[in-house]
Amino acid sequence: KKNKQKNLSLIMLAFTIIDQNRDGIISKDDLRDVLATMGQLNVKNEELEAMVKEASGPINFTVFLTMFGEKLKGADPEDVIVSAFKVLDPEATGFIKKEFLEELLTTQCDRFTPEEMTNLWAAFPPDVAGNVDYKNICYVITHGEDKEE
Repeated sequence: KKNKQKNLSLIMLAFTIIDQNRDGIISKDDLRDVLATMGQLNVKNEELEAMVKEASGPINFTVFLTMFGEKLKGADPEDVIVSAFKVLDPEATGFIKKEFLEELLTTQCDRFTPEEMTNLWAAFPPDVAGNVDYKNICYVITHGEDKEE
């Protein structure tokens, strides 16, 4: 049950990040803004419209959750969690900056406590450049042990 709550929290986090103007609806402008923050500056209007049109109506959290579930139907829980993290990793490096992840986890949705953050970094220390291997975190969440290198 705790894993399902964390999965939902990650999906809520993704929604919150994408909903740049915090109006509860993901719009074409929200998509453009979040993609710009991740370095994708030349996204065509048609591409954004196509993304928004995948929904049957305005993309609120419930619609987003349904769309997310449909995209991942048949995926195992690890794939679902990795997909949520991939929203934060547009370059597909497999890593997220420690500071960015910590800010998101302590300020959005189901906020992590300082103790939870300490435990997270103890279990998954970032590398010397401050990168966190989110695929390893996902593996441990779903399998309960450290991934073998």
